[in-house]
Amino acid sequence: MTPLRTMVVEDSRLAREGLVRMLAPFAHLALVGQAADLDQALLLAQSLRPELIFLDLNLPGGSGFELLEQLDYEPQVIFTTAYSEHAIRSFDHRTVDYLLKPIAAERLAQAVAKLLTPQSALGSEEAPDSRPLLEPQSRLFIQDEHHCHLVAVTDIRCVESCRNTVLVHFGAHKAVVKRSLNAVEARMPPGLFFRANRQMLINLRMVCAITPTLSEGFLVTLDDGQRVEVSRRNAATLKGLLSL
Repeated sequence: MTPLRTMVVEDSRLAREGLVRMLAPFAHLALVGQAADLDQALLLAQSLRPELIFLDLNLPGGSGFELLEQLDYEPQVIFTTAYSEHAIRSFDHRTVDYLLKPIAAERLAQAVAKLLTPQSALGSEEAPDSRPLLEPQSRLFIQDEHHCHLVAVTDIRCVESCRNTVLVHFGAHKAVVKRSLNAVEARMPPGLFFRANRQMLINLRMVCAITPTLSEGFLVTLDDGQRVEVSRRNAATLKGLLSL
């Protein structure tokens, strides 16, 4: 197996050097570069094109997500974060894992082990997502053209398929995420989100009214007044979920 070209991006010198030492025993990882801020990381990534980046979320000059947005290719990413209550999750990148600082050796080994399985290629829709199911209290990092949002899963009203992307509706906002509807559905908490039809995933807590249709399906009204048609084949499932 050819070692994965690996880069470490971490603004703290001690944390960066410590992580590099911890990675040394993993023969299938080849460290090709280190960076301490956004500008340095961008220059190195563009020239070295690492296949894997251990990426701090908070960097001088910007965030780790801003780095990924500026790259012209998609490396695999293991995020490192100091968030202890909620690990920030994103549908938008080839995320292998999220490591909480300080990083424990055992936890690092678990993350690196995921790289040896086909499931780690999260940029491919053919590969199943190895990340755990989201919980209702989880928060997602969602970025649109102008803003970054930390959105509670329960605040997502619906997710709409738009070709090779999805449109996530939350509050008064909409944001495009580069994932398929199937990939998003696979990570949502069971019983909270429902696949109304081929194009729409809805939050059952946002349903205000349900009206039968002539085609033996339902017309669901969400809390913002949006109406979503539930196909005939899915109507029985919805009725079972919402019945006593």
